[in-house]
Amino acid sequence: MLGAGASGKFPMATHPTEYAHPEALVETDWLEKHLKDDGIRVIESNEDILLYDTGHIPGAVHIDWRADLQDPVIRDYISPEKFARLCNRHGITPDTTCIFYGDKANWWACYALWAFRLFGHEKVKILNGGRDKWKAEGRPMTREIPKYAETSYPVPKKRFDKEIRAFFDEALGQSKSGKPLIDVRSPGEYRGEITHMPEYPQEGVLRGGHIPGAKSMPWKTATNDDATFKPASELAKIYFEQCGVTPEKDTVVYCRIGERSSHTWFVLTYLLGLNNVRNYDGSWTEWGNKVGAPIEKSA
Repeated sequence: MLGAGASGKFPMATHPTEYAHPEALVETDWLEKHLKDDGIRVIESNEDILLYDTGHIPGAVHIDWRADLQDPVIRDYISPEKFARLCNRHGITPDTTCIFYGDKANWWACYALWAFRLFGHEKVKILNGGRDKWKAEGRPMTREIPKYAETSYPVPKKRFDKEIRAFFDEALGQSKSGKPLIDVRSPGEYRGEITHMPEYPQEGVLRGGHIPGAKSMPWKTATNDDATFKPASELAKIYFEQCGVTPEKDTVVYCRIGERSSHTWFVLTYLLGLNNVRNYDGSWTEWGNKVGAPIEKSA
């Protein structure tokens, strides 16, 4: 299973007192001092794709979650060839440490990070607190668009769909077997009262509810008010005790299109050290429209 690193070995404890991979988080103070370091690329990825142009961290490049990471015709991610071209354009090599940040408590930054892991890029980190914390602390912002020398990123030999991604049949199997399945959407979506996020437009899902057996744990439960991640001990209580996640059983997380659940995937994989978590990115836009897919509407 491809998780936080190539080795597949993860420190694990039922009630960890520290993050399994603290190196996966970068604090704002550190980043401000190291913005010009060689070998790093700061990447902003937001829900609001126009936000980057209003001001961003100096030197940061913009990755549009839809235009850059998703195939324009097929409901899927870009090909390995297109991923290599994306990295070339932003001056990224396999040895580049990519530090992701964005709005909404890094929800879309985690989605971009997960997509990079899908193509096997190993050196990835999240700016703890994201764009909101950086701005709240009055740290430098600019509208200048950086230009980096183009690189020659080798085309990834594969996309790690089997390792960190789940598909419909696998989510169905997870449900039928009673293995950990986490719905990270809002409580209203989980109960089937609404078929979209609160205060967002309806997006064409025919049925509301959740996958049978899924536990409800909204993605933002993992964060503090300042958008930073909660301590490992609190995260362990949330996911090990309340969601039934264990190192011995595979876990599948889902939301609407896989963006919020990638945030939870990051928490489980990097902060709690599990190496058996997959993101079902088809999520409710697929499940809620699929003929024959069972649903529940219980509280």
